[in-house]
Amino acid sequence: MITNDDGIQSEGLKALKEALSILGTVAVVAPDREQSTSSHAITLHRPLRVQWISEGFCAVDGTPADCVNLSVNGILKERPKVLVSGINKGENLGDDVTYSGTVSAAIEGTLVGIPSIAVSLVARENFRFEAAAAFSRKIVRLVMDHGLPKDTLLNVNVPNLPEAEIKGVEITRQGKRVYGDAIVEKTDPRGKKYYWIGGDVLGYRHVPGSDFDAVSRDMISVTPLKLDLTDYDAMEKIKTWEF
Repeated sequence: MITNDDGIQSEGLKALKEALSILGTVAVVAPDREQSTSSHAITLHRPLRVQWISEGFCAVDGTPADCVNLSVNGILKERPKVLVSGINKGENLGDDVTYSGTVSAAIEGTLVGIPSIAVSLVARENFRFEAAAAFSRKIVRLVMDHGLPKDTLLNVNVPNLPEAEIKGVEITRQGKRVYGDAIVEKTDPRGKKYYWIGGDVLGYRHVPGSDFDAVSRDMISVTPLKLDLTDYDAMEKIKTWEF
């Protein structure tokens, strides 16, 4: 099964389906519109509507996590062997994984016990999906052969280059993004203030072995992420506090 947060009409989704169809039957269940930065939102306050728009393509008026949930528990006749979310138009590096609908779809897949992969293209325009699609097929085949550790998903970021210019694959750690001012204040024609959330991205901290470090050297980054967010070192320290 594949899904995304860019919506059912995304070129990256279509490129991914074409690449993975060689491996077997691929079901596409994706949001009917863009759901970028939707994180792991689940729709509980209204019903969800589903539309099969063509053979193998299903649109849901909900979030990426909704798409995974509906697929496993209602839409698909068979349980997917692997879930791939992408190919996202834009990177999902460092702290961005906490906002990303692309990564959250893979998290939801992992929660329901399906080996899951998020795939993103490091670009903002002039998207080249060929290398990311080819690598997606390769890593899906490897996951089908070897499986993944329990409660672990893979976050993949691919440089926006022709396949021949990519210098390799690196297994990485999650990096750290640096942001500027987070709020932009404006005034509407009636004199009332309004705000845009999300300021300038200043870059990433240089962390050797991180996802950003890899893609900055034209390498494909593969970062294993765990569902367990517990800080075990902090847990031991806090046990010494007197409550």
